Amino acid sequence: MIGRPLHSEAHPRDGRRWIRVLWPSFLIVIWVIGAALGGPYFGRIDEVSSNEQANYLPASAEATKVQQLRGEFSESNAIPAIVVFTSEQVLSEAQLEEIAAQITGLPAVAGVAEEVSPAIPSDDGRAVQVFVPIEPDAEIGNVVAELSQGLQDRVPEGVQVHVTGPAGFTADLLEAFTGIDGLLLGVALGAVFLILIAVYRSALLPLVVLSTSLFALCVALLCVWWLAKAGVFLLSGQTQGILFILVIGAATDYSLLYVSRFREALRSELTNWAATTRAVRGSLEPILASGGTVIAGLLCLLLSDLKSNSTLGPVAAVGIIFAMLSALTLLPSLLLILGRLAFWPRRPQYEPDVVAVEQGVHTTGFWARLGRTIANKSRPIWIAPTALLALGVFAATGFNATGVAQSDLVLGQSQSRDGQVLLGEHFPGGSGAPALVVVPEEQLQMATDVMLDHSGVSDVSIVAADSPSGIAPVTADGIQALGPPGTPAPEPTVVDGAVLLQATLAEAPDSAAAEQTVRELREALAPAGALIGGVTATAIDTNDASIRDRNLIIPLILFVTLLIIAVLLRSLLAPLVLIASTVLSFGTALGVSALVFNHILGFPGADPGVPLFGFVFLVALGIDYNIFLMTRVREESLRHGTRPGILRGLKITGSVITSAGLVLAATFAALAVIPILFLAQLAFIVSFGVLLDTFIVRSLLVPALCYDIGAAIWWPSKLVHKGDGSTPSEMGKDALA
Repeated sequence: MIGRPLHSEAHPRDGRRWIRVLWPSFLIVIWVIGAALGGPYFGRIDEVSSNEQANYLPASAEATKVQQLRGEFSESNAIPAIVVFTSEQVLSEAQLEEIAAQITGLPAVAGVAEEVSPAIPSDDGRAVQVFVPIEPDAEIGNVVAELSQGLQDRVPEGVQVHVTGPAGFTADLLEAFTGIDGLLLGVALGAVFLILIAVYRSALLPLVVLSTSLFALCVALLCVWWLAKAGVFLLSGQTQGILFILVIGAATDYSLLYVSRFREALRSELTNWAATTRAVRGSLEPILASGGTVIAGLLCLLLSDLKSNSTLGPVAAVGIIFAMLSALTLLPSLLLILGRLAFWPRRPQYEPDVVAVEQGVHTTGFWARLGRTIANKSRPIWIAPTALLALGVFAATGFNATGVAQSDLVLGQSQSRDGQVLLGEHFPGGSGAPALVVVPEEQLQMATDVMLDHSGVSDVSIVAADSPSGIAPVTADGIQALGPPGTPAPEPTVVDGAVLLQATLAEAPDSAAAEQTVRELREALAPAGALIGGVTATAIDTNDASIRDRNLIIPLILFVTLLIIAVLLRSLLAPLVLIASTVLSFGTALGVSALVFNHILGFPGADPGVPLFGFVFLVALGIDYNIFLMTRVREESLRHGTRPGILRGLKITGSVITSAGLVLAATFAALAVIPILFLAQLAFIVSFGVLLDTFIVRSLLVPALCYDIGAAIWWPSKLVHKGDGSTPSEMGKDALA
């Protein structure tokens, strides 16, 4: 081991030699088996995932309660699709008859329920809508595609057809997420591979590092899939994409740190075993601290009201655990066997004397020169970027995170979005996605009158099992009969003394006007004990819960991260400096994103969860680089004093941390290949923020500020009393010598 004579390392006893061969081989075999078992699950995530927004609402939300009660009023849980036929001219009798003939064949499509509505013409005569219920256990994407293609092929001349409604938007989301297993992973791995080639200039080492990341992802996916199968986790396409990127990026970052330590150890130790032991000891603490910080931040999401957030926390935490394990077990085992061969053709040589000189402050190279510049001008070097970042934080006030319409969730071409626009031009905007109102039976007429008096409501119906269509219109005169004169009005379906009303809104269900209508109806009907759900109410409850989560979880993550870094660095002042700098870079990233989203890309806004997720990943992951830097600075400060320790730590970690930042930015940027607004925005915020943190905060602001503060940065630990090592003026003289 380290400290023994070299001949003891080169010729260990036979028992120890076999342990050194068998142990890493055993670890590699275990990881290979895990990856082989987990690999096939890449194409099976959809078996245990759901993208239905209502499934992620808190149990206390009104929309959730209504969704649970809805099944008691009707045996059907079908998801409605709305087929819209439109024409530039008034539809002729022949066209209407042909459309009606096409509708009669719709129940024959696999996955379509029998209760297809008749054709409902618009008042202007230029459009027809049809409500097509789709079985909840059907493949919605396939059913919508078959409906659309089949009707497009047989539509009358001069008529266009679009499939929209809840089923149409769900199909769009499913189609957008189809690239996660292949395209997203391929782009992320390709970007990482190119960066690793540029960093190491080696043919073998990038493959070793990528294998470490990919094996970690396979095993994490295996674990997460079965936990989701057992009902422990609730998975969505969004969670899946973030898991892939997070594991690849984090595992590669941890691997870069270990490889740096191992290469350094190979130049100071003669044998692979001694170098591995030294590298593991040197990287264990920063990797565990970095991973622990990310896990702690992610687990704070468990306090979220939204299940989409609370389930992402443990899912991503599982991924980080396997990322750390692979970097601390699989990678050391592979490099122990390969040794210097892994770095071919630039194999590190055994030269301990040269290493000691190169780690000094007064050597050549970019990071050494930057260190000497910081020694001479530390104060202006940290003040200038701080002022620049503060301007970016000011721009963050323009970040619009109040929510976006469901029709804007998918980027690019969208049949359901186009259909929704056409539907709003010819019919009441809320057609097909009414507000669902559960109200006590004795308050039925009062609730109806309140809704009909509201300008945002077009009409009101009630669920009635004995009605031919299952619903009956309700007016100021009560429930209306359907049929010839003299037909009795149907009796409403009553469950536990309550009835279910359906209010068709005047505006599109995902519009701001529709949301305002539902909020006003909730306030007006609350005294009657009414509950309002449906598509619009679900969006309202989701946004409200997201804002509540953001205000609660962001301060909590800061506090938890502060505690972890304080324990790691045995200091209170240094963690405060690191947290403040990371928050500053996050604010700047948000500000620049606001400018880009609003004025360049023209995005309609952002989900309230975007700042929360951006904060989680930027603070939890961005703080990693400060941890990598400051753990090495502390190590060097114990030997040489604080100010020389800062410059030595900056020089030693500069290239590896920069490489890690580039890798993480590239992996998160890969999220942009999935045409989902949320993921595209998260990709830009995190990628830009990581680069900002890597090249400005960690390279300039933090080392210069810590250098300016000196040994006091370690307050209240004993390291304060060790001193600065030398005064700033003396360091400047040395640098100029």
